[in-house]
Amino acid sequence: MMRVALMLAAMLALSACGEREQTLAANRNKSPDQPWQGAKNEFVVKNWTPSDKAGWETQLRNRAQTQNEYNKTN
Repeated sequence: MMRVALMLAAMLALSACGEREQTLAANRNKSPDQPWQGAKNEFVVKNWTPSDKAGWETQLRNRAQTQNEYNKTN
């Protein structure tokens, strides 16, 4: 009886370690292949238009520079 209880406890403990599936649901909107082709909403930078790759890269560089601690201290 004790052996069966230990085996059940071990199986229960190991089943708790199982990993859930991490894929997106099929009914959700898929993001575009390229990040600069999306974001057609009010949260984008005002002078940027979707599908403007050069503007996207410039905006990323500018945002990264404002987060650069070395530039903030000098």
